[in-house]
Amino acid sequence: MQAAFQLLGLLLGLSALFGWINARFLRLPTTVGLVVIALAVSLAILALDAVVPAWGLGPTARRLLEDIDFNETLMRGVLSFLLFAGALHVNLNALLDRKWAILIMATAGVLISTALIGGGLWVGLGLLGAPVPLLYCLIFGSLIAPTDPVAVLGILKRVHVPRSLEAKIAGESLFNDGVGVVVFTILVALATGAIGHDGQVDAAAVIVLFLREAVGGAVLGLAAGAIAFYGLRSVDEYPLEIIMTLALVTLTYGAAGVIHVSGPIAVVVAGLLIGNHGRRLAMSETTREHLSNFWSLLDEILNSLLFLLIGFEVLAVTAETSYLLHAALAIPIVLLARLVSVGLPIRLLAVRRRFTPGAVWVLTWGGLRGGISVALALSLPANPWTAEILTLCYGVVIFSVIVQGLSVEWVIRRVVTADSGADERPGDV
Repeated sequence: MQAAFQLLGLLLGLSALFGWINARFLRLPTTVGLVVIALAVSLAILALDAVVPAWGLGPTARRLLEDIDFNETLMRGVLSFLLFAGALHVNLNALLDRKWAILIMATAGVLISTALIGGGLWVGLGLLGAPVPLLYCLIFGSLIAPTDPVAVLGILKRVHVPRSLEAKIAGESLFNDGVGVVVFTILVALATGAIGHDGQVDAAAVIVLFLREAVGGAVLGLAAGAIAFYGLRSVDEYPLEIIMTLALVTLTYGAAGVIHVSGPIAVVVAGLLIGNHGRRLAMSETTREHLSNFWSLLDEILNSLLFLLIGFEVLAVTAETSYLLHAALAIPIVLLARLVSVGLPIRLLAVRRRFTPGAVWVLTWGGLRGGISVALALSLPANPWTAEILTLCYGVVIFSVIVQGLSVEWVIRRVVTADSGADERPGDV
């Protein structure tokens, strides 16, 4: 317990120090600044370790990262709070008005992107003379296909976009990570033989697993959110109500793991219910204000720690020269797959719906990857391609957070017209 407390103290101290350096000198968006500084420190540690190996800086830093266990910390811990905090502030009516666009992008879009990334990488690496089995290329596609809601919602806090486009960005990012985790789980099960045998895919088992995870997660989230709603409506004591929302998050996410349904989807659904009907019908104005302040603060703290760890995770990457070249290949493949997986559904829906001019370009460039992708890559069972997949993932995530994160505001100003905030024009993407 003392060691864990000391480790938490170290992370909070570094987060505060790096945040101060960024605010005082770099003046980048907080999350991007933390990644940049942590990445610079990580590279400095690696350089010093190469020059003076007797100091043991590299092994010491890696042991600390192993103690933290990024995958366990994010996927079994802070992710539930971050998703709930994000869903809490999303307008449910705006999501429902655009439910088909969001649903298709969060489901079919993830599947299309997974297939395109996996297939493109398989062909590309084969041409480079470094073939990776198609199934493992698809696994990489599944973990990198979903946009990271933490990173994406962070953009929406500082960049003005039309309300209709904001609803699509927020809705897709909140749900596609849950779908991505389900697809990743299925593909890993296929690779390890947990589903199918002798190279044969059990299609029925795949469909049952997908439905159980996705639909089961949504049902659990609705049930847990409804119970919490009635509990919140029966009292008017904001400290207790905040504790009840914390209990809702932890118990729902924990129950999802026990009954093997999607925890991310369950928490998002519960958060949408409490953030909309719960705030409007079950809380006083005082409770609403305190609840919003509490979850906003918790969101900022956990965001800072998460992006700090993303910067440090370079120490866990086996940076062989060939892997770096492959990561450079993966970046345009991922962006192209994102363009197709967003553009195709919008083109199809544009026959009947109207979309914000420039929506496809904003959704493509603003679809940042983040901690979820890194955590999934770190959770892969040991195999000959684990180190390469982790390097590819990390390369895409760092490019996404730093390059796309810093330039997305410029892209929005260039492609979204000033008068497109209220309505969407037919067939325009």
